[in-house]
Amino acid sequence: MYASREDIGYDFGDDSKVGNKPIKPNPNIDGGWAWMIVLSSFLVHILIMGSQMALGILNMEWLEEFNQSRGLTAWVSSLSMGITLIVGPFIGLFISMCGCRMTAIIGGILNALGWILSAYASNVHYLFLTFGVTAGIGSGMVYLPAVVMVGQYFQKRRALAQGLSTTGTGFGAFLMTALLKYLCTEFGWRNAMFIQGAISLNLCVCGALMRPLSPKDLREKYVVRSDSEENRAKALSHSTETIKSNGVLGEEPEKKEEAANEEVLGSVQQIEIGGKSGSGRSLYGLRILKTVSQLTVTVRKGFAIWYSSYFGAASLFTNRVFVAFIIWALFAYSSFVIPFIHLPEIVKQYNLSRQDNVFPLTSIIAIVHIFGKVILGIISDLPCISTWNVFLMANFTLVTCILTLPLMQTYVGLAVVCALIGFSSGYFSLMPVVTEDLVGTKHLANAYGIIICANGISALFGPPFAGWIYDITQKYDFSFYTAGLLYMVGIIFLLIQPCIQKKQPREKPTEEAQV
Repeated sequence: MYASREDIGYDFGDDSKVGNKPIKPNPNIDGGWAWMIVLSSFLVHILIMGSQMALGILNMEWLEEFNQSRGLTAWVSSLSMGITLIVGPFIGLFISMCGCRMTAIIGGILNALGWILSAYASNVHYLFLTFGVTAGIGSGMVYLPAVVMVGQYFQKRRALAQGLSTTGTGFGAFLMTALLKYLCTEFGWRNAMFIQGAISLNLCVCGALMRPLSPKDLREKYVVRSDSEENRAKALSHSTETIKSNGVLGEEPEKKEEAANEEVLGSVQQIEIGGKSGSGRSLYGLRILKTVSQLTVTVRKGFAIWYSSYFGAASLFTNRVFVAFIIWALFAYSSFVIPFIHLPEIVKQYNLSRQDNVFPLTSIIAIVHIFGKVILGIISDLPCISTWNVFLMANFTLVTCILTLPLMQTYVGLAVVCALIGFSSGYFSLMPVVTEDLVGTKHLANAYGIIICANGISALFGPPFAGWIYDITQKYDFSFYTAGLLYMVGIIFLLIQPCIQKKQPREKPTEEAQV
């Protein structure tokens, strides 16, 4: 169906010209420290995404504690999940200025603070601010760098690396569900959140492991990528036309910006040299001025890159397939989140609590989700398999399961559907790979930030919508049906855009070229 990279509108943004001189590959690309980055990302997914997938346990505690409607209470969980993803584009600005390591460390502190402050909540609205907003922003500041760093360190085995790192979501959902259930039973939900806040400080350690690649290392990665695609010479020659429309930044503005920055810093250095004969206080003031100037230059350069990527002439939104990908993301993620938040209530309604206590349905999703990510990642890395096709097939399976789940009212039936949901949702490990292939490595941080922002909007409104439908109908059936149908609309957009792009001419007529 879409077997080649051209079929899904790949942006060949990494087509740097390379001579015949052999370049020694960097050992940290696809090896060495790259596996430490995978470990760091794996732990981040356990502590952030795994904890969020276990919020159904706390949701039941909040319902009993504050006696609010299901729709209102569900906003606490959805705010945390949604904001984690919605802030993605803005976190891209932090990454441009501070780097992935510093952004992740600050985010780990914010996330832990949100959990700890939530232990003192007196009402649901207090949780909106502390857990939804504070912990959500902190989670977003750690999550995006964890994904971006894996994409930077891997080239040949990107799908496998992303699959291994994102299996932390499944492990985390399984472990955190059991942990929160135990902590709530033994110490109460308030102490459980306090303890979880202390555990979340380990996110700072994960951020410290995110050692940035040097510009030289990144250039070597691009060289390896271009060398492995020499057989695509025709596509690369056409890419010189499509790069401008798909949003690759030019080199001349960057050079002018760097020249202006060097001029500013050079003038400050001259002032500092001339003032060495002055008093120590004057030298101290000049050093402060130099530091402020360097910080200003960094902020200006980071903001310029971030702004041009989203709103400038090099906008990512000129890529039609990428826009379709965004529309899909607006509907997809809620279909995965709703079961995690409301399944404990559904089990209680069907009088299946005894079986669910032995092996929770959310744990079934989490465990199979691990295998789904790894297996789909391995399949996608096979040379004869298209990542795009694997991604679409997994989406079709997941939407079928969402529409089928309300028909199951026995534990065995629910367990089978939940297992299929867990396996098919393993396509999450392919999202960074598909995104990078659509826009190029240079724009991965900003592009993936947009995608997870759309996922965040979906997660923000999905669980409250399901709770609101229940408050009206006293059933969750219509919630799953509506979510499944909207999900199907997003998949249709993914199918239509590549077909339209196929029909459009890729090159100018030969007559014009001859003229």
